[in-house]
Amino acid sequence: MSERAEQEIAPIVRVMLTVCVMMATIMQALDTTIANVALPYMQGALSTTQDQVNWVLTSYIVAAAIMTSPIGWMSVRFGKKKLFIVCAGGFTIASMLCGAAQDIDQMVLFRLLQGVFGAALVPLSQTVMLEIYPPAQRGSAMAIWGMGVMLGPIMGPTLGGWLTDNYSWRWVFFVNLPFGVLTVLGLSAFMTESKTNRDAPFAWFGFLTLSLGIGALQMMLDRGEDQGWFGSSEIVIEAILAAVGFYFFIADSVTSRRPFIPLGVFRDWNFAIALVFMFLIGVILLATMALVTPYLQNLMGYPVLSAGVLLGSRGLGTFFAMSIVGRLIAKIDARRLIFFGLALATGSLWYMVYWSPESSAQSIAIVSVAQGVGLGFVFVPLNTLAFATLPAQLRTDGTAMWTLIRNIGSSIGISVVIAQLTTMTTTFHSQLAEQVSPFNDALRAPGVAAILSISTETGRAMLDAILTQQAAIMAYSNDFLLMMFVSLAAFPLLFLLRSSKAPSAPSRRDEHAAVLD
Repeated sequence: MSERAEQEIAPIVRVMLTVCVMMATIMQALDTTIANVALPYMQGALSTTQDQVNWVLTSYIVAAAIMTSPIGWMSVRFGKKKLFIVCAGGFTIASMLCGAAQDIDQMVLFRLLQGVFGAALVPLSQTVMLEIYPPAQRGSAMAIWGMGVMLGPIMGPTLGGWLTDNYSWRWVFFVNLPFGVLTVLGLSAFMTESKTNRDAPFAWFGFLTLSLGIGALQMMLDRGEDQGWFGSSEIVIEAILAAVGFYFFIADSVTSRRPFIPLGVFRDWNFAIALVFMFLIGVILLATMALVTPYLQNLMGYPVLSAGVLLGSRGLGTFFAMSIVGRLIAKIDARRLIFFGLALATGSLWYMVYWSPESSAQSIAIVSVAQGVGLGFVFVPLNTLAFATLPAQLRTDGTAMWTLIRNIGSSIGISVVIAQLTTMTTTFHSQLAEQVSPFNDALRAPGVAAILSISTETGRAMLDAILTQQAAIMAYSNDFLLMMFVSLAAFPLLFLLRSSKAPSAPSRRDEHAAVLD
């Protein structure tokens, strides 16, 4: 779609398409986290083990990761409109099948199908938003789109908990039906088909090696904690397969005349730097949420809905930031907005290091809102800078790579913080236990000795509970500190990004090279 065609779209059509693609984005983004809180209920209803029910999450994540990579080719081969409609319809049907599943085998199969169809929804929605808005309005368009991407995972646990408590775990999947139907009908009515190339070649070797690398990596990250990481032969095999897959994919990309991922995507300087930036933001985005949710529920004793409300305050901050940052991009250098947002997110993580069970709900909400505002100020300008100079014919490949990198960053972030949380809790518990003895002055204090006596079974049990809680608090603090360092690591990348006010236009030679790639 040319720049002129983008500006000639009727306002009502643009609005309706925006509504449709946002429903698709939110629907897919919600499903990355909404099923998590329903897992215990599924386990009981489907009469399965903890290890088996975890495949409900793993199958979706792996399928979505693998099927993100060929979206660029599929959109050229079949057309964006047709692909979008098929994926939205297939995702909706798969959701209904998940809700009706009668055993764990059916559930895993239907979740795998849900991941296959859902993989294209977010990249295609971003591509459509970039195409239907003129360049001057793309900052606002990315702000609208970013709301769905950012709010979906944050609100997922809250909505999932409410549906499960008030109805059934099956409604976690049934809730997609009205949104899926409206999305399909809206896309059919308002979206125009893009140009297709029925003879577009498909690089099978590149696809298979990349799929092997991504699939094995996702499996390793998702199951590593349960299997004891590299003490398990399964994790070792998955690590080897991931390394082999990525090695042959990179070798093929460098040597092949028609690589699976067009190299022109990486020739755009801002996009290449922004990919690294987005990887780090992906680490922070979901990993922090994966820490805060159990912290609120297990250490602070909040019920699931109350914890969801506090967690949702981060979403309110994100919503507020994205509602204004789209307008600010036209007036302020996007790099300054990113700096402000990153500084705010880093500061909020620093405050989280000092959280304790005595922290008030008000202070937690304030820090969460600040973090949401920070991430909102980073996400939208970064999206705008990344795609400002990327040639139109590479947008779909670019958005697919963008989504893939963000998801890989999130998976790595979650795996690292959960692994460190488990390891550090055990380490700190051992260190604290070394101080427990009859000669410890704190345990000999009047009133304490009778309650926490190490000579009685009740006293030892209470002491162990206190040590476990304190060790967990220290482990969470270390994880929040690690996330803060990840956030700090993104600051140097700001100096490598080019200004949004005067982006360098690609030369004809660059555009010609991009087409050939």
